[in-house]
Amino acid sequence: MRQHCALKHGIFKEFLAEFLGTFVLVLFGCGSVAQTVLSRNTLGEPLTVHIGFSVGLMMAVYVAGGVSGGHVNPAVSLAMVILGKLKIWKFPFYVIAQFLGAFAGAAAVFGLYYDAFMDFTSGILSVTGINATGHIFASYPARHLSVLGGFIDQVVGTGMLVLCILAIIDGGNIGAPKGVEPLAIGLIIMAIGVSMGLNCGYPLNPARDLGPRLFTAVAGWGMEVFSTGGYWWWIPVAGPMVGGVVAAVLYFLLIELHHSHDEDEKAHEEEEEEEEEEEDEDSSLKDKYEMIAMS
Repeated sequence: MRQHCALKHGIFKEFLAEFLGTFVLVLFGCGSVAQTVLSRNTLGEPLTVHIGFSVGLMMAVYVAGGVSGGHVNPAVSLAMVILGKLKIWKFPFYVIAQFLGAFAGAAAVFGLYYDAFMDFTSGILSVTGINATGHIFASYPARHLSVLGGFIDQVVGTGMLVLCILAIIDGGNIGAPKGVEPLAIGLIIMAIGVSMGLNCGYPLNPARDLGPRLFTAVAGWGMEVFSTGGYWWWIPVAGPMVGGVVAAVLYFLLIELHHSHDEDEKAHEEEEEEEEEEEDEDSSLKDKYEMIAMS
């Protein structure tokens, strides 16, 4: 069966990995918000949401990491393109897979809690008001937050996410032990959640925010999901992309550019040693043949 069904082209494997990884992230993350909101905080609190998104990202990277790198975030993928760690022609495939995975994850959360949604809202799905449920799937700004403040929030938050990810996967830095990288990456979300979640709930991911927002638009919440908050929807899309680029450039200029080249020099020395050994073997064989000829 594997011979008949297994995909041969690498980009299709990576597409499916990013799709499934992002699906896992949204299912656990938005699912934790849904449980907290729909139970009216009896089965959840802010820490519950932080844990949900942190573990969700960790599991998402475990699911997709070995195939696609487990970006599950267009901002991360763009940073990898900037640093030459992802071929630019693959970028659109990654982004499409991530948006589709997030959309599917939101649909799964809605289906899982459909009865609870109907009970909580009496069948009226809204973004604002006492029984608002739109924020379960996408971010919305706090009352005090301006457009500029929200944009800066997303640039800084996503910048810290990407910066720390680059440090974790950097072979020239301390890094993380093989197989533990997803755990470390999940802890980044926990740190951001407990320190930068006040303004808008740290979306940090255009796919994770816009994908579920599109789902809510077609599932009953309507176009209010885009107009609420002074048409806030574009901030968690554009801000993270800028933050990812800024973080990639900063990490390269301040850290990666200054790595010593000991590993390259060591590899070059090993190649020279192998060449010398081959030359020694050739010369010894030549001496033997000459001795045989003389005898």
